[in-house]
Amino acid sequence: MHTNVKLDRNIEVAVLTVSDTRNYETDKGGQLIQTLLKDENINIKRENYQIVKDDQEAIHSQLQTWLQQKNIDVIITTGGTGIAQRDVTIEVVRPLLDKEIEGFGELFRYLSYTEDVGTRSLLSRAVAGTHDEALIFALPGSTGAIKLAINKLIKPELNHLIHELTK
Repeated sequence: MHTNVKLDRNIEVAVLTVSDTRNYETDKGGQLIQTLLKDENINIKRENYQIVKDDQEAIHSQLQTWLQQKNIDVIITTGGTGIAQRDVTIEVVRPLLDKEIEGFGELFRYLSYTEDVGTRSLLSRAVAGTHDEALIFALPGSTGAIKLAINKLIKPELNHLIHELTK
């Protein structure tokens, strides 16, 4: 049963773009996440938006920095979730998860398949889960995938997820 939970505080979000080619001017994915999450109870501070190379150490270092802060409720990564040799985001994120939210990846691929991408959706390794009292979502880098994940899965359930994780 879906509950319309309204938190009595702001949600602190961090956004990490994983890319060998993007910078802050050309990063459409990271910018789109911030635009889609503009909401009265969601904060994304300037220092909580970073771009790192497609490198396991760089990704892990930034995620660890945010996870140690304890005030960040949600980390959303974009990029590095495919099957190419350089795609290593999932290999970094999965070991950090205390509990994987399998339904996120399953629903993401199902919606991708039915709404837009078709059989290419099987290439997506999008994943979500918890680390202590934080949520981590690893999204593909395409703007279509970001819109689908934020609008159809993350935003509708974000308050509920945080409520369940922190109660």
